[in-house]
Amino acid sequence: MSPKNTTTTTKTPAELDFAMPAEWEKHEATWLGWPHNRKDWHGKIVPVQWAFGEMVRKISPGEIVRILVQGHAHEAQARRMLENAHVDMKQVEFYRRPTDRGWTRDFGPICVRRSGRKPEVAIVKFKFNAWGGRYPNWECDNRVPLKVAKTLGLRVFPAIVEGQEFALEGGGIDVNGRGTILTTRQCYLHPTVQVRNPGATRSDYEAVFRDYLGATNVLWLGNGIAGDDTHGHVDDLCRFVNPTTVVMARESDPKDVNYRPLKENRERLEGMRLEDGSRIQVVELPCPAPLHYGEWRLPASYANFYISNAAVIVPTFNDTADRRALGVLRDLFPGRAVVGIHAVDLVVGFGTLHCLTQQQPVVK
Repeated sequence: MSPKNTTTTTKTPAELDFAMPAEWEKHEATWLGWPHNRKDWHGKIVPVQWAFGEMVRKISPGEIVRILVQGHAHEAQARRMLENAHVDMKQVEFYRRPTDRGWTRDFGPICVRRSGRKPEVAIVKFKFNAWGGRYPNWECDNRVPLKVAKTLGLRVFPAIVEGQEFALEGGGIDVNGRGTILTTRQCYLHPTVQVRNPGATRSDYEAVFRDYLGATNVLWLGNGIAGDDTHGHVDDLCRFVNPTTVVMARESDPKDVNYRPLKENRERLEGMRLEDGSRIQVVELPCPAPLHYGEWRLPASYANFYISNAAVIVPTFNDTADRRALGVLRDLFPGRAVVGIHAVDLVVGFGTLHCLTQQQPVVK
């Protein structure tokens, strides 16, 4: 696909009737970054690449899978893996755009959409600074949305607050596509740890959610789960599955480090309301047993599933709770196949399926 002109505007997306659609709404494509940073995967990059192959095999029957690669050799390697996994390669597109690592949910193109007489999909360009400086190398990742916009000819809305580019990651938010957004205080409002936007207040974040994502109702949960090096991303604990229902991770062992924060978040949800004032329906999702790699507690969570057109892919961990988690989600997504993807190797990188994917909605 040849590059096209990319336009920008001084008006916010909300002023032009754009909003971020829910993940279950129809996609044109899913974006992935083929793994290459060996430091992220601690000697497991080959099984991780096989897991990527399985992800693409499950997603591609329903939409295009667009894969970011470092260059010709990296693309050839990815092609071999996917062909060996029996992926329909007509459903795969490669884009040679250098990245620092593969967590496309957080640095990839966050899309908004408007319907009506002038339907359009656009990209909101947030700053990506490696989760508030968690890693020193992030500049290549930060450039990806603009490169994608130029390639696809999409309009760009730079998220600017008081003259500064505003930092935000896709894994730190979840929307119901009707005006409500989920996030956590630990991720975006902690005053000293992994601060994305120094000096930014709750009101600043809520204004950004409203102006750039079309979300007028913000649900602030508390802390995330143990082992999450993003410091509290919501996609490891609570997710919308339809406009009125969320799944919420629940730890049943009172001695586990996740028990108290998840219980407190469940209690917070009971007092919250949706954009129309109605109560939120909460469905509990089990937690797997604690998973460790050396001294690290890993952020293993079934809430890190990804909703594609053809299937809901769910991380599994060789755990007795795998079957229960899949059963809960199958009941909630009757129109889609709900399938497990082995994620014990993936989570060594401190994330799994949702962290690695980013949806691009269709023009409606």
